[in-house]
Amino acid sequence: MMSQKKIIAVFGATGAQGGGLAKAILHDKNSEFSVRAITRNPDSGKAKALAGMGAEVVAADVDNPQSVRQALEGAYGAYFVTFFWDHFSPEKEYEQAANMAKAAKEAGLQHVIWSTLEDTRKWVPLDDDRMPTLQGKYKVPHFDAKGEADDLFAQAGVPTTYLRASFYWENLLAPGGGPQPGPDGKYYLTLPLDDKKMAGVAAEDIGRCAYGIFKAGPAMFGKTVGVAGEHLTGTEMAAALSKATGKEVLFNNVTPATFRSFGFPGADDLGNMFQFYRDFDDVCNSVRDVGFSKQLNPELQDFNAWLSENAGRIPL
Repeated sequence: MMSQKKIIAVFGATGAQGGGLAKAILHDKNSEFSVRAITRNPDSGKAKALAGMGAEVVAADVDNPQSVRQALEGAYGAYFVTFFWDHFSPEKEYEQAANMAKAAKEAGLQHVIWSTLEDTRKWVPLDDDRMPTLQGKYKVPHFDAKGEADDLFAQAGVPTTYLRASFYWENLLAPGGGPQPGPDGKYYLTLPLDDKKMAGVAAEDIGRCAYGIFKAGPAMFGKTVGVAGEHLTGTEMAAALSKATGKEVLFNNVTPATFRSFGFPGADDLGNMFQFYRDFDDVCNSVRDVGFSKQLNPELQDFNAWLSENAGRIPL
């Protein structure tokens, strides 16, 4: 029965996005698809867990074109995601996307989902000093190279859906990522958003929406789909966090320049990202359609639903 199913090669299958997709397929016993979990380390606990659920686990190196090509042999489709925060190099990310697009064409894939983001330079040119230019030729490095790479899949003639994720609520679980205590005993969620709404999503829902895209098939070819569980202001996020955690959380609005100055790795990149979300909220949120995300994934969580499962994991 397994061999009759269409193989989806899921890159980053042990990560947030790919893991969500792999599990969505594997949990659907009537799925027309099977999972080929592509990972750098097939001996990891997460890889072994996927194998135990019925996935075929294959090792591949996204920096090696031949390795990527071999991983796609016999597959119907693929979910491609890159790993900017492992290396902080947009050039490497673009090169990996080029390897993926070329291999997808050579393998004759019938449907690709490319996990991408906006090339923010289309809205904030490099000579626009409202936002500093980073690494010489980017505004938001972890966005721009992905967006620039969209054309690689189009030029290869591969049937592609361009999937744009939103702010992961899981970022709140990372050390320093959630509300921080102030000297007054209250907690502060510090973001440079003013009163603008930002699209957010549970990481696993990105993968579930991707599964909905694969099930929809040809109707999704060539389309750009943004996924979001809810659009919220910083004040709304803080209020929800207060209710879920029992701690008083207040929204601390800062300027993007202040956020960029915080000094942690990637602070300048993320400061520019939040400024893009703030200054171009209509651009970002119109693509990240909550209603359509729910059509793709009926189990889509809003922020309160995510908090009901995860509030206890937020380091307070």
